[in-house]
Amino acid sequence: MGAGVAGLRAAVELARHGDVLVVTKESLGESNTHYAQGGIAVAMEGDEDVSLHLEDTVSAGDGIVYRAAAEALVSEGPLRVAELIEWGARFDREGDSDAGELLRTREGAHSLARILHSSGDATGAEISRSLVAFARVHKRIRFAEWTMVTGMVTEGGRVVAVDMTPVGPGGSGSVPQRVSARAVLIAAGGAGQVYSDTTNPAVATGDGIALAAGSGAELADMEFYQFHPTALSLPGVPRFLLSEALRGEGAYLRNDKGERFMERYHPLLELAPRDVVARAIAREGLGERGSARPVYLDLRHIRGLDLHQRFPGISAFLKTLDLDLARDLIPVRPAAHYLMGGIKTDLAGRASLGGLYAAGEVACTGVHGANRLASNSLLEGLVFGARAAQSMLTDGLSLLSVDGLDSTPETLSTDGQEQVEKLIAELQAAMWVCAGLLRDEATLRKGLAAQAECEAALEGIARQGKVSRRLAEAQALSRVAHAILQSALARTESRGAHFRNDFPKRDDRNFQLHSVLTRDPRVQFEQW
Repeated sequence: MGAGVAGLRAAVELARHGDVLVVTKESLGESNTHYAQGGIAVAMEGDEDVSLHLEDTVSAGDGIVYRAAAEALVSEGPLRVAELIEWGARFDREGDSDAGELLRTREGAHSLARILHSSGDATGAEISRSLVAFARVHKRIRFAEWTMVTGMVTEGGRVVAVDMTPVGPGGSGSVPQRVSARAVLIAAGGAGQVYSDTTNPAVATGDGIALAAGSGAELADMEFYQFHPTALSLPGVPRFLLSEALRGEGAYLRNDKGERFMERYHPLLELAPRDVVARAIAREGLGERGSARPVYLDLRHIRGLDLHQRFPGISAFLKTLDLDLARDLIPVRPAAHYLMGGIKTDLAGRASLGGLYAAGEVACTGVHGANRLASNSLLEGLVFGARAAQSMLTDGLSLLSVDGLDSTPETLSTDGQEQVEKLIAELQAAMWVCAGLLRDEATLRKGLAAQAECEAALEGIARQGKVSRRLAEAQALSRVAHAILQSALARTESRGAHFRNDFPKRDDRNFQLHSVLTRDPRVQFEQW
C-alpha cells in the first residue's frame, strides 16, 4: 500500500520471490517522495562519516532516537543509495559527466556536507522516477493505480486480506475487491493534510495509519509532527516548500524589521534543527493581539552561486509569482511537513499485528526520535523498505482464502460530499490552532472536542451506507488527529517538534521515552 520510495523499494525486493501487488491512491509517482526537494543524506566517505551521521541523527532527535534504528539507517544507507544509482537514479555531479564526483551539500544540523541532490531541487522526483521505471520491468509486480485500500481483514490475530476500491476518474460504480495476501506492507506516507497549512500533497491523508490503528495495531510517537520552517507564505498560494538547502547555501532569515534573528534562538543560527527554526519563525511572526507579521528568507547577499541553476524548480515556481531568489525577500512561514510517529514497528518493519508491516513515513521505528534530521526521510524509505521486505519473506506466512465482498455500496451524494469537505476544513483549522507548533492543555482539549464533533458527524454520514474517497479520507484524518491530540496531551514536557507552553522544559526523568498508543486506546510510555 503506497508507491513512494519505501513501497517501491520493498516491491523490488519481494518480486524476486513472489507476486507483488502495489496499490496506490492516485497515479504512480504521486507521493510525498515525489515532492521531496531537499535531497537524500548518506555517509559515503567511510566509517568516520557514518559515525558522524549517526551522531547528527541522534542529536537532532532530542534525546529519544532509538539508536539501533539510527545505526541501521546510516550504516545500510550507502549500500541502498549505491543500488539506486545502479538502477538508474541520476544525482548531481561535478561537471557534466556521469563519471564526475557526486555533489554534496550541507543542511541544518548536519556536521558535514553529505546531502545528494538531483537537478538541484528535484531529488524526490528523480528517486521516484527511477524506482517506478525499475519496478515496471518486473513481471511479478502489478500496479493498481487510482485504487484505495479501505479495509483490512484479520483472522487469528493476523492480517490476511485487504478491501480495495477504485477511486479514479470515472471510478464511481466500480466494484470493490477483497484481495488475499501472505503479508501486507503499509508504505502510504504521512498525514500532513490533517493540518490546514502543509507542504504535503493532497494524497497525504494518513490512510495507512488509520487502517492499522482501526485493525488493532499500535501507534507510536504521534505527538511529534515536524513543521518545515520555510514554506512560501502568500495569500491564496499553496504552501510551496522552500528547501532547507537554501539555508544550507547561506540564506538568512529576517523579521519584518529586517533583522536576522536566529542568534537569539540557537548557536547554529539558520542551520539549527528544524523544530528550533520553525518555532523561532512562529514567534518572530507573531504580532500584537495575535496578528501576523511577515518573516523572510533572504539570499540577496549570496555571491558565486547561480541560484537559478542550483534551485531550478523553486526558481521556476517563484517566477510565476514575480519573485526571484537573487532579488527579493521571500515571505515564509512554517507548515506541517513530516510525521516522526506512525505505526509502531520493530527494526524489521513488523507491526504489532501479525501479517502487517510498515515502512517509511507511515512507520515509527524511533529512528527520528522527537525531530527528524534534514534529508533522512528518503534514506529511511530505502533502508526500511528493504528491511520490511526481507522480514515479510523470512516470516513466510501462508496465503489464506477469505470470503469475498457481498455488495457494491452506492456513492455518496453531492450534498454529502460537500458536508464532508466542510468537516475536513474545520478539522484542519482546529488542528493548526490546537496542535500546531505551540501547544498547551487548554488548546489540546479544545482540539479533542473539535475532533470528537467531526468524528460524530462523519459517523452520521457513514451510517447512510454510502461511500466516497473523501469520506474515507476524512475518517482517516479524524483518527490521526485524535492520535496526535491524545499523545500530545499525555506528554507533559517539551521535546523536539512537540512544544508545550505550559511545560516548556524537557523532562528526561519522566519522558525520555516513546509514547505508544494502544488498542484501548490509551497512551503509555516505553523505553526502546
